[in-house]
Parts: sequence; C-alpha cells; structure tokens
Amino acid sequence: MSGSDRALVAQAQSGERAALDELLRDHYDRIYAICRRITGNNADAADATQEALMSIVQGLSKFDNRAAFSTWSYRVATNACLDELRRRKRLPTPALVDEHHGWVDQNINDLAPAFDDQLVLRDEIQAALEQVPEEFRAPVILRDCAGLNYAEIAETLGIPPGTVRSRIARGRTKLAEIMRTGNQSPADKRQNNQS
Repeated sequence: MSGSDRALVAQAQSGERAALDELLRDHYDRIYAICRRITGNNADAADATQEALMSIVQGLSKFDNRAAFSTWSYRVATNACLDELRRRKRLPTPALVDEHHGWVDQNINDLAPAFDDQLVLRDEIQAALEQVPEEFRAPVILRDCAGLNYAEIAETLGIPPGTVRSRIARGRTKLAEIMRTGNQSPADKRQNNQS
C-alpha cells in the first residue's frame, strides 16, 4: 500500500472524515472504471460503484492492511459488480442505454487523447467483454485493465491462484473468439459455422 494510502486509511479509521473523503476521491475513478468494465453499462456501473463505496466506508474499520488498500477496494468493487449483475438478471433491461456519452476508460491505462479509431476499438472490446461469462470477465479485467497480479486477483475474488490463471486464459480465449467472429460479415460467420 502506498504511504499516502496507509496514512489516509489510518486517519480515516481513527474517525477523520477529511481523510476518508480523500481516500475515496483518490480511488473513485479506478473503482468506477472496473465497475464499468465488469457491468458493461454506465447505470449499473454507477450503482455498483455506489455500493462499493458504501461497503468500503462500512468495512474500513475491519481493514487490516494485510493487502494494499487498492486490492481490497477492487475486491469490494468486484463483489458489488457481481451482485449488480445478479440483480440485473432478475430485472428487466432498460430499452435505452447511452453507451457513448459520459464515460471513457482513460483512468485505467492513462491513455493518450483518443482518436476515432481508438474509440471504436474500445467500444468493440467493451462489447466483446460484455459477452464473456462473468466468471472469466472479472479476472481478465482485474489483470488486463487494473494491472493486479495473480495473487492479488486470487485474494480479490477469493479463489485459488491456479483458478485465476485458468479463468484468465479461458477469458482471453473467449474474448479473442468474440472479437474475431464479431468483426466478420454474416456470410463469413455462416461459412465458419459450416466448417
């Protein structure tokens, strides 16, 4: 954990509201970016982010500094996302979701200013990620977008490191398949299905 995070956590745990606010502000963008990638849309990401922040505030007194605060907050955010996705399966999907305004994932990789082709590629990747099953999507996002190592992902998701490796490999394979077939014409898809 960075020295700044460690100090802010200690101050927040002792009741300093300003330290808590700063800690949440410092991590908000990355938490939201992970939630956006996992849930696939702005509305669910906003709900999951709010749930994650509330859980962080409620659970901060129990945070014991064994892991980095960012790792712990990613675990909380991932769990909030998975809860949101389970709720979404029980609720009707909104007919209109604005996927092209208000969110750019530049916080994840500190990308240079986006060009049209970069935006199109990100949209294609996001659309493909949404088709990857949840059990594979979260590990891929935590590894490739959040930059967590296998041990941190295992801790975040509460699964063994070997399972993390397997799910990342399967998730990346599925993502590649979706990207490859998603960019084909309907005739090409039919031809591939027949072979």
